[in-house]
Amino acid sequence: MPHPRQADGHPQHAAGGPLPAPRTPSPRDAPALNWGVIAPGGIAASFVEALRTHTEQRVVAVGSRDTRRARAFADRFGIPAAYGSYAEVVDDPRVDIVYIASPHSAHFDHAMRAIEAGRHVLVEKAFTRNAHEAERLIEAARARGVFLMEAMWTRFLPHIDVVRQVLDSGQLGEVRTVAADHGQFMNPDPAHRLFAPELAGGALLDLGVYPVSFASMVLGPFASLTAVGEKAFTGVDGQVSIVVTNGSGAHGVLNTTLFARTPTTASISGTHARLEIEGAFYAPATVRLISRERGLLDTYVPALREGGLCYEAAEAARCVAAGRLESDLMPLDETLRVMRALDEIRRDLDVVYPGE
Repeated sequence: MPHPRQADGHPQHAAGGPLPAPRTPSPRDAPALNWGVIAPGGIAASFVEALRTHTEQRVVAVGSRDTRRARAFADRFGIPAAYGSYAEVVDDPRVDIVYIASPHSAHFDHAMRAIEAGRHVLVEKAFTRNAHEAERLIEAARARGVFLMEAMWTRFLPHIDVVRQVLDSGQLGEVRTVAADHGQFMNPDPAHRLFAPELAGGALLDLGVYPVSFASMVLGPFASLTAVGEKAFTGVDGQVSIVVTNGSGAHGVLNTTLFARTPTTASISGTHARLEIEGAFYAPATVRLISRERGLLDTYVPALREGGLCYEAAEAARCVAAGRLESDLMPLDETLRVMRALDEIRRDLDVVYPGE
């Protein structure tokens, strides 16, 4: 029988069950930092709303190329300073850490400006357009002595801590297959950022980074990678299917697309059992442990379904307060490995962004 769960998502069974409780600290307990936001779009709004609702973090400045847009965003969220340039955000002496939510094509320039100003930085995924840009940011942050992290929010969510613990425990046996997908239907609009080559659009950097990063977390460094795909009408990658292996011969079977809404699920299958993560696997999600012989053993249900971006901010704040320059949950070398994998996939597809 699967064990019942309390409202907070932890198991009710007193002696502990097949699935562990997450060890993720409450985001509200993280030390409060002063945040500056670059590029006040949709993801930035979700981020700021998550901070306001679930943490003690303070957003003190927002910057846009359009002063009116910055002011509207500031008014919406009660942010004291609204700037008509990104430079003014990173130069504001009140700002401890900068959150960069601009298109992929601008991540490098905006993050480098913040690093050079001595600000800690949280950069939206995908981290940069390519691995070369990622290398340069990492080198600059380490030389300047500032914190830098990719905002791969999935890595910091409680259900992923449950997954990590199960993997460490050996309950699955030898992991043989990881499967993950992320597809969303996008109307073919050449003005949309995901179809714009100059903005490093395409399925891979925006959607496919989730299954690739998930497979990297589970399997470790890829020993081989093969990708096939179809380009969208603007020349960016529209659909990609990827097979990776690790040094032990386990496989990752991954897919991303702009052409259809897919289940967005993930699974990890081992010789003894498997984990199934419901869609959307990259957001707060239910996890099921299924035995090869006995069927469903246990289910973890997250307490928090909305506002999951608060966890990445809390992790950044804890690291900065402790004087750490990167996170153990999303190390910079791991971000670089994922970026190199994305580069290899694009080479297989012959996708090159303008200016690379």
